[in-house]
Amino acid sequence: MKHVYRIGEVATRTGCSPESIRHYEKLGLLPPPWRGEQGYRCYDRATLERVCFIRHGRSLGLDLQSIRELLELSDNPDTDCTTADDIASHHLELLEERITALQALTKELRQVVNKCRGGKAADCQIIRALYDHRPQCNKQKCE
Repeated sequence: MKHVYRIGEVATRTGCSPESIRHYEKLGLLPPPWRGEQGYRCYDRATLERVCFIRHGRSLGLDLQSIRELLELSDNPDTDCTTADDIASHHLELLEERITALQALTKELRQVVNKCRGGKAADCQIIRALYDHRPQCNKQKCE
């Protein structure tokens, strides 16, 4: 006999909230659950593993569309996995761009913080630096 999991148990085992599980169902990332005698949602081991897959994908920063595509590949194991490589490679590029931008931001913020260590707001180097930093400001958004 297969083990049957209710939504609370799936949530506990996967670290995913019941609301998220229901959301994934609505999006079609999870198959519709069957209902037990009292109308509770019932899930099998494969669905529990699928929730873990989605959760792990989200923890890696993948969007739900990418996860959907990866699940479709997983559901069709004889399919070429070039799409999976493309998704992962594109996501890696985006992460590396974000890391570069965050490193630049860290450097700039460190410089600003080192300039200001107390005093009056009128003389605050942090506030002044934010006003003086026009190159990043898109004039259409700032005006």
